[in-house]
Amino acid sequence: MFWPSFNSAISNHGDAQHRGVINTYCSLAASVLTTIAISSVFEKKGKINMVHVQNGTLAGGVALGTAAEMMLTPYGSLIVGALSGTISTLGFIFLSPLLEKYLKIQDTCGIHNLHGIPGVIGAIVGAVTAAAATEGVYSREGLIDAFGFVDGFADRTPSVQGGFQAAALCVTLLLSVGGGAVVGFILKLPFWGDPSDENCFEDEVYWEVPTEEEAALHSVHFENNQLKKPTSNGDPQQ
Repeated sequence: MFWPSFNSAISNHGDAQHRGVINTYCSLAASVLTTIAISSVFEKKGKINMVHVQNGTLAGGVALGTAAEMMLTPYGSLIVGALSGTISTLGFIFLSPLLEKYLKIQDTCGIHNLHGIPGVIGAIVGAVTAAAATEGVYSREGLIDAFGFVDGFADRTPSVQGGFQAAALCVTLLLSVGGGAVVGFILKLPFWGDPSDENCFEDEVYWEVPTEEEAALHSVHFENNQLKKPTSNGDPQQ
């Protein structure tokens, strides 16, 4: 519901924001449909996996983060949304188990499949759409407003702008992969005192948790309070 305004908030007021809202909405609608379809096809007995629904349905909005305000057209937005929703859902089904099995990467929040892959798709779409921009579609003033062709960038062409955006994608991937590898290496150093794999999901490794006796007393106290609550006529419950 809020993703269209999220993508269009920093766009120029007027047509750019309107395009951002419409394109994002179309992309989200397409990703919802493809996510439901792909999940049903690959899950047992045609059931729908809620993890896919919670994540893949938003992939269309992520993929329009760069090109939302561009002249992508609703038709192009539907294609981007359908593609990102499909790839995101397939990532949860096939890629996540492989990452966990061979690289020991547990993507518990679905960041790779919801933000990573659709984000790369969005960067590619943005670069291609920028490179394909023409004065016939945007008008001269529209190109200047959309891509900031002013001052030191006044002589830049749409094709050059698309090249810069593609280069930015490569730099982003390099920094993210390199930075992630460095942080992962640091976190795996032995002096941090990490719990063993079999204890990774045990709260008491890092948190104070109630004992069984304390938990039982809390449960009895809660039940007694529930019994003492007055009913609608003012009498305590029996």
